[in-house]
Amino acid sequence: MSDNFPAMIIRDKEQKGASLETLSPSDLPDYPVLVRVDYSSLNYKDGLAVTGKGRIARRFPMVPGIDVAGTVVESDDPAFSPGDQVIANGHGLSETEWGAYSTFQRLKPEWLMHQPEGFSQKQAMAIGTAGYTAALCVNQLISWGGLASDQGQVLVTGAAGGVGSFAVSLLSSLGFDVTASTGRSQTHDYLRSLGASSFIDRAELSEPGKPLQAERWIGAVDTVGSVTLANVLAQTAYGGAVTACGLAGGYDLPASVMPHILRSVALIGVDSVMAPKKRREAAWRLLQKTLQPEHIDIIAPIEIGFDRLPKAAEAILAGKIRGRVVLKLG
Repeated sequence: MSDNFPAMIIRDKEQKGASLETLSPSDLPDYPVLVRVDYSSLNYKDGLAVTGKGRIARRFPMVPGIDVAGTVVESDDPAFSPGDQVIANGHGLSETEWGAYSTFQRLKPEWLMHQPEGFSQKQAMAIGTAGYTAALCVNQLISWGGLASDQGQVLVTGAAGGVGSFAVSLLSSLGFDVTASTGRSQTHDYLRSLGASSFIDRAELSEPGKPLQAERWIGAVDTVGSVTLANVLAQTAYGGAVTACGLAGGYDLPASVMPHILRSVALIGVDSVMAPKKRREAAWRLLQKTLQPEHIDIIAPIEIGFDRLPKAAEAILAGKIRGRVVLKLG
């Protein structure tokens, strides 16, 4: 490969967001697998990186973008051959390692998975970190939390976001009665189409409450954190479980141990960045088995190119984007 190519790049910590530049092959990291990045996506974390409104990058220069779907061009690792379609996310991409917003990228083989069967590259990125994280949460609720669909209602907070949308879809497809928490009433029809049966305004969960409250949920997927998570725990029924995977509302947890001791409620932390391969593969198996194909199009109706990425990044931080945005690079 000898031609130059476009990429979004952050040169230093003083730069106010990423800019579109032209890179050469010699600029790329010295890693064994060269991938042509065909598709990526826009996550909240990407929005922070691209706009410069969050300190995501921890070394410079940095190419942002945490989701990769592409085609292997060169490989020094026997697990991957030219022409293989692969996906990657996490593992420090956009933080300590160059990420997806580059037409070509060199990656470590241990970061890569062969593209899951049944999904196109575009669909894999429509799912991306958001859907994969939702699947991690649902698997943990079922395997560790012991949730069964006939026990009662399950709550999803931040339901109109990427993780929340896929959590609603997966849980409803598994037969759970799903309540969606959102601050945007205009998203109710959208969430109903994914399987939500009832709604709670996020304002009901965002104000400090008692350490123990009326039991409402057998389990929950929380993408918000802080006071919202504290209230969710306080409202979870005896023996229930809550998976926590997001910090949009803050990284504090103003709660007590009372729900955990008096009601045996489990709080399960879910990390998508450094999750081991077996857990990643299990999440994608759940998506392959359970996710309804039409829901992918409902959740991710927007496809953009580099030219629209800065405005889309601003929009996702402002809460103006519902579901997912796919980025086409080719």
